[in-house]
Amino acid sequence: MNRQDRHSERDWVKHAPQASKVERFEAFFGGHAFDPHRHDTYAIGRTVSGVHRFHYRGEAKLCLPGETMIVHPDEQHDGCAGSESGFRYRGVYVPPSLVQQIVKGKPLPFFKAGVTQDTRLAAAADALLNTLDAELDPLAEDDALYTFVITLAELADQPLARTTQSFAAAARAREYIEDNLDRAITLDDLADCAGRDRWSLSNDFRLFFGTSPHRYLTLRRLDRVKTLTHAGKALSDAAIEAGFFDQSHMSRHFKKTFGLSPSRWCNPSKALDH
Repeated sequence: MNRQDRHSERDWVKHAPQASKVERFEAFFGGHAFDPHRHDTYAIGRTVSGVHRFHYRGEAKLCLPGETMIVHPDEQHDGCAGSESGFRYRGVYVPPSLVQQIVKGKPLPFFKAGVTQDTRLAAAADALLNTLDAELDPLAEDDALYTFVITLAELADQPLARTTQSFAAAARAREYIEDNLDRAITLDDLADCAGRDRWSLSNDFRLFFGTSPHRYLTLRRLDRVKTLTHAGKALSDAAIEAGFFDQSHMSRHFKKTFGLSPSRWCNPSKALDH
């Protein structure tokens, strides 16, 4: 029995919910993964464990844990394990039509190397891939897509041209966020209230307020959680009232933002003990 046959029963592919704009998945392959083929999308892969070996543009490539694979639309590639232990990776397919909404008629960013250790692109890809078990919040997905595209453009030495910025539009969007913390907010909602196209507004917001619309929304909701718990609200009630899906959703963002769980933050003596 060859290595490919010996590992085939262990192979698996897990797909994320299909409600988002992009297709996301996680997979494990013990040997041969897929034959040479082409996508009409960007194929982005983040190796979780093992070694991902593939051929791309006439060269053999290796994508190691922590590295990012970037396959340009319509470029042929294959895939297999580069070691006896197999490889596990997360992937996302990003349609060029979505990229064009952001680059607005410029050539698609083309990163010919195929694999990168760039930490900015890794973080941008992880924002799309680290929540495979749940649907992406629409505003979070748009923020992640915008960050991914502008980062890829910079990595490919094709930075987006500067455009006219609008502080007034960004300020209107900020005010809308603060007035609607307890409801679902989309980038389209912000664009409508600001009178600005969605991707220009994304750029405006980052420029004038130092962060993305979704992160700003999340931080204001966390501020609301802290205020409510100070007033005696239970964490579960505070999370819902502040606009999070539930307490666990809030807790993930709280720990990522402040470095400790909300329960420890609410009990300073317990936090000091640790």
